[in-house]
Amino acid sequence: MNQQKLTPYDVIVRPIVTEKSTAAREDRKYIFEVNLLANKHQVKMAIEKLFNVKVEKVNVLLVKPKPKRRGLFEGKTRQWKKAIVTLKEGYTIKELEVQQ
Repeated sequence: MNQQKLTPYDVIVRPIVTEKSTAAREDRKYIFEVNLLANKHQVKMAIEKLFNVKVEKVNVLLVKPKPKRRGLFEGKTRQWKKAIVTLKEGYTIKELEVQQ
């Protein structure tokens, strides 16, 4: 299969900012939505290049579509890929820290 080359900006779609993901930052874990075609190695390289940090490990999972209804109309939410990135000791992503 001929897979096109993804740039770091193509790999990372957006950071996930929820209460649970914000609490995970205390353990040096950051959660991102990533491209469906990206693998763990591409996610690691993209995070290290974009945020100038060292990545310890990457966990990737597919979020399955869920059925939704709006009156008579039925459908599903979209399928997307989530990456949980654990940084090495002493590194943080300052751009994603919450302002208080």
